[in-house]
Amino acid sequence: MQSHPWETVVQAVWQKYPNPMNPAVVGVDVVDRRVTKGVLKTHRLISTKWGLPSSVTKVLGADRMFYASEHSVVDPVKKSMILMSKNITFCKEVSIVEKMTYSPHPSKEDCTIVKQKAEVTIHGIPLSSYLEGFITGKISVNSSKGKQGMEWVITKINKDVQELTSKTVKSMDDLVHLSGEPLTNFSFRK
Repeated sequence: MQSHPWETVVQAVWQKYPNPMNPAVVGVDVVDRRVTKGVLKTHRLISTKWGLPSSVTKVLGADRMFYASEHSVVDPVKKSMILMSKNITFCKEVSIVEKMTYSPHPSKEDCTIVKQKAEVTIHGIPLSSYLEGFITGKISVNSSKGKQGMEWVITKINKDVQELTSKTVKSMDDLVHLSGEPLTNFSFRK
């Protein structure tokens, strides 16, 4: 459970990467985004660099960029966000499917419930139990980093909002000072 309102958490999800807590995610590209009957549907491509151990790279190939496809559905009326991601790289050998759901806590206004589920399936690779253990371990570590990353993004968003508010107030004060008249006497014309 996150100690932030659902709207804040969902806003932070879109800005989560890159972040200093999880430098493995090096890029996020929007492939498609549309609103259908008030529901936002997005498809993104996630680019990562895991830094696999040499024993794993010998089995799978070169240590390189890994890609995942992420589909999300945000329903602002029901206040639900569902993220589904699946690896694209090595998907015939290793299948990683992750589902995350974000929903408001039923009784605590400032809290969001986050549920995460990941399935790892290894297909026809020697040392599959070792590889599966390595991957599930990475997912667990990245989950913790993800929570830290979300807190970092939310702090950054709050700081940006405070700075924008301060600049807006200062600009309004400057405008009133320059005009010599109270702001209530201004009229805006086209």
